[in-house]
Amino acid sequence: MRGCPYGTHRVIEPKGVLPQTAVKIDNTMEIYDNEILIDVKTLNIDSASFTQIKEQAGGDVEKIKEIMLNIVKERGKHQNPVTGSGGMLIGVVEKIGKDLEGKIDLKVGDKIATLVSLSLTPLRIDKILNVKKDIDQVDIEGKAILFESGIYAKLPDDMPETLALAALDVAGAPAQTAKLVKPGDYVLILGAAGKSGLLCCYEAKKRAGVTGKVIGFARPGEAAERLKKTNFCDVVIEGDATQPVEVLNKVLEYTGGRYVDIAINVVNVPNTEMATILPVRDNGTVYFFSMATSFTKAALGAEGVGKDVNMIIGNGYTKGHAEITLQVLRESQILREIFESIYA
Repeated sequence: MRGCPYGTHRVIEPKGVLPQTAVKIDNTMEIYDNEILIDVKTLNIDSASFTQIKEQAGGDVEKIKEIMLNIVKERGKHQNPVTGSGGMLIGVVEKIGKDLEGKIDLKVGDKIATLVSLSLTPLRIDKILNVKKDIDQVDIEGKAILFESGIYAKLPDDMPETLALAALDVAGAPAQTAKLVKPGDYVLILGAAGKSGLLCCYEAKKRAGVTGKVIGFARPGEAAERLKKTNFCDVVIEGDATQPVEVLNKVLEYTGGRYVDIAINVVNVPNTEMATILPVRDNGTVYFFSMATSFTKAALGAEGVGKDVNMIIGNGYTKGHAEITLQVLRESQILREIFESIYA
């Protein structure tokens, strides 16, 4: 039997919507003829989602497990009901539906990372083996379904699986940065010291060139000090991204009153919309990659302060994003070392 390429045949409630929007989907693991069954090894939970789950659990690992198991039990997928976001997974191809056999570049036994969100992926967790609180990764025994329309990347041979997973989870951010930033641009990156922030800083510096400026904004601490040592940013400003006027003043102080051309938000906490918008010039670009973003707050907030800016929703997919992101880790030795020390 053949299902809808976009997975609507798996939707239980409410009928007629896509799996990402659905409250509950079918996570039985008998595959349709145009689906792929994956033996799941590791989940990489979206940063905003995992931060919320950790806070709800008070940092207790057993409570984190309980929350995650309940989400999947209730929804048939790992979609955080508070943030709405999911994450991604790595696993081994266990079975390929007969309609896809020979038509895709996968075979049984291939190790892959799914590049579609867990918020739409049918998932069954049989057992949670390990919760890596510091890197948002959870090792499990379980199964998942990839729809015909689902995108994926074969795991590379030249880096550890967990390293590739960590990078591919945020592949859209550096790839979109590569598309947006032009020579001479002034670029502000909020959340610059995090996983996606580091990748974006590298790409922004590469694209802005010697005539541009990359301004990294990060919370004070070990991560900010690590970012400074990379020299990806022309300046690293430390502060609270939930304080928009403070962010604006610090940026303008550094630039001598010049507003930035592009602001990129990869912060994993809420209420940073206006700190991203205020420092951007009229007709400049604001890119919200963070799933903690309220697009209502961003739209109404920009209107409220009279900001005519182009706002881009953080689409996690852009053509070639997996290849671009993995190439960054191959190009930059210091970034590779940082990622290996944290994620591998």
